[in-house]
Amino acid sequence: MSAWTMKSGKQMIMGLATAAFLSGCTVGPNFTPPEAPAVRTYTSAEDALPVAQRVELGKHIESQWWRLFASKPLNALIRQAVTSNYSLHAAQQTLAQAQEAARAQSGSLWPNVSLGGTSGRQKYGVALFGPADFAIPAFSYDEIGPTVSWTLDLFGGERRNRERMRALVDYQSRQLDAAYVELTGNVVAVALGMASAQARMDVINRIIAEDEKTLKLMQASFDAGAGTRVDILSARSQLIADQALIPPMKQQISTNRHALAILVGKQPSAWTPPPLTLDEFTLPRSLPVRLPSELARTRPDIMAAEANLHAASAAIGVATANLYPNITLSANLMQEALNPAGLFHAANDAWSAAAGLSAPLFNGGELSARKKAAEDAYRVALDQYQQTVLNAFGQVADALTAIAHDEELIATWQQSVDTARLSLDLARKSYQAGNTGLMPIEDAQRHLAQAQLGITEISSQRYLDCVRLFVALGGSPMS
Repeated sequence: MSAWTMKSGKQMIMGLATAAFLSGCTVGPNFTPPEAPAVRTYTSAEDALPVAQRVELGKHIESQWWRLFASKPLNALIRQAVTSNYSLHAAQQTLAQAQEAARAQSGSLWPNVSLGGTSGRQKYGVALFGPADFAIPAFSYDEIGPTVSWTLDLFGGERRNRERMRALVDYQSRQLDAAYVELTGNVVAVALGMASAQARMDVINRIIAEDEKTLKLMQASFDAGAGTRVDILSARSQLIADQALIPPMKQQISTNRHALAILVGKQPSAWTPPPLTLDEFTLPRSLPVRLPSELARTRPDIMAAEANLHAASAAIGVATANLYPNITLSANLMQEALNPAGLFHAANDAWSAAAGLSAPLFNGGELSARKKAAEDAYRVALDQYQQTVLNAFGQVADALTAIAHDEELIATWQQSVDTARLSLDLARKSYQAGNTGLMPIEDAQRHLAQAQLGITEISSQRYLDCVRLFVALGGSPMS
């Protein structure tokens, strides 16, 4: 290409660069994250807090919080779920999609350069030059060269759009973190649920063993002539009633096993979880709890709501920029010849440069309405953010008070177990001595069974409430 053509190209590039320098205005609001809540506690003075498990307010939660339960089978399940869970994979791909969309949007801020070439044959009609008495014969032609076009971002509409796309990337990143926290929380909760059901099954088996012991006692008393057949039938009825508790427990274990298989991305029929018992879990003695101000800057769903608010703020800028004029610069440098051999000669240089202006004059109020709609959408996103913060604080408060009440219930149920066991022992001795009938033994057995199941249930709930607390505190983000 000739030196003159190169000089013209440099001049066009300088002109476009100068125009870009002049296009520095950005309309619309500059986003400022909402202030973190000023409160320093989650619960009121009237609420109970855990005593046996010490609350360490202001301490950061461990990155892999489930390790606080000190269960190797649980750690293995978490690793498998993070590797194979399809919902988590989908969230990762959604983030990747948003990142590529943001990169694509960033390209709109730069000039669009393309290379074009045409080869053709053409014949003009006699009307081309009006009443002139001659015609141009058919001819062949070839042309090749670059074309540059640039829509100047004079009022920052494209920059605000890029800002919006980046905020949406941040939103999807926080959604991925939320999916990760939800997945890990679900794995721990389901694993504990399975261990809890197995623990209740063990209690029921012990109760059935006690029923069988009572039945033998009744049979021995009957054989000695001291008891009645009614006593035997009553003891056998209690045994059958307690045996009926076994199938529901088996179903709970199966349901949790199937749920775990799905969480780790496996078919329930082709996967077996590792053995899980409550004895393999260690109850955390201290509970690290972030300050409310820190929670508002770390919990994934709050951060996602903030990113959504940021995107809504940038959308106001996009809608505002659409109210202003739009300038597009374009230029091309071409080599035109009547045959390919004539290309790339100075005599065949051709070029053009143009600037186009478009400005909204009348659109029936559409653009103004879109700007107002964007402002309304921002206010909606702000309310959603505030509600998300309130919900998060409420969940932490609920979990803390639940753990405290679990401690109280465990102490109460333990007293009930001790009392019921002593009562049953005394009732059996009294029956053997002939001082009482069967009724006191059956009552004591029922009380002991209820107390044993109750303390097992509340002990399991105590673990689950710890999981609820760690998840409510934002868990450990993935990104």
